[in-house]
Amino acid sequence: MYMKKLFALMAVCLLALVTGCGGSQNASETKSSSSQEPVELHVSAAASLTDVMNEIGADYEKEHPNVKVVFNYGSSGALQQAIENGGNADLFFSAAQKQMDALDKKGLLADGTRKDLLQNEVVLIVPKEGGKDITSFDQLTSGQLQHIALGEPKGVPVGQYSEEILKKLGILDAVKAKAVYGSDVRQVLAWVASGEADAGLVYATDAAVSNDVRVVAKAPAGTHKDIIYPAAILKDTKHLDTAKDFLAFVSNDKNKERFAKYGFEVK
Repeated sequence: MYMKKLFALMAVCLLALVTGCGGSQNASETKSSSSQEPVELHVSAAASLTDVMNEIGADYEKEHPNVKVVFNYGSSGALQQAIENGGNADLFFSAAQKQMDALDKKGLLADGTRKDLLQNEVVLIVPKEGGKDITSFDQLTSGQLQHIALGEPKGVPVGQYSEEILKKLGILDAVKAKAVYGSDVRQVLAWVASGEADAGLVYATDAAVSNDVRVVAKAPAGTHKDIIYPAAILKDTKHLDTAKDFLAFVSNDKNKERFAKYGFEVK
């Protein structure tokens, strides 16, 4: 009788041990599975980064099948405002320091994640076909030009740089009299490409991706602040590790070459 009780007790212990091991294995599997749960990474980026960032995002998704990179392109000012108003963003790539500084002052950036990524320059463009025969910024005051496309200076960095250049050259008021203002640099580019504007000021990288415009002049040296593109992770991100990994991926050697291909100077 004693032996029967002993064997029964041993059987119960053995069953508990097996069950415990099984529970541990399931927990491990659950943990492993959860690490591969789909992640939707929201990236707010300046419009001038559209082409190159689309390529980078596609490559990142190939290497990380569980991550979907969702881009929101626009003027840096509009993106900054959206982030301040609680818009869904994990990372911000700005075309100027001003907008990133504003977010930094409000404590909206994740500590230690801000970095200067790229540098650009402003150029004067005209339509490739049938464009006016101008070769310098000074000729923007010419009577032969009726519409000059600029970025809206309050929220569009290229517009802010453009006003800085024109003011330095002493022709800002004359140009403003015939200026049409775009909501971002790509709208300025489109107006010139279509011939709706006689000339426009855009980044060199935007001019490089269009076959319908030609660059007639670069902004003279010393007429504007350095055009630096900073990037940072937002403090409220729910995917900090993925955001850090993506930012590091954007900065790797392969993508530095990709940025250079699009005309950016890599920092």
